[in-house]
Amino acid sequence: MFKLLILLLLALIAGSLFAALAFIARNPDRGDRAAKALTLRVSLSLALFALLMGGFYLGLLSPR
Repeated sequence: MFKLLILLLLALIAGSLFAALAFIARNPDRGDRAAKALTLRVSLSLALFALLMGGFYLGLLSPR
């Protein structure tokens, strides 16, 4: 379940990145939607980092 959540966050991060690319490609003059998508990507990346650190701390994930 924990690894599935990590994969879901990775998919959301990639989706947000490609959404920002699409917003910039469609209308380069108006970057507010792209900025919001990139802000969401950074927030999701920080959440993923915190989730990974918590998983290692609690023993839910183990290094190979």
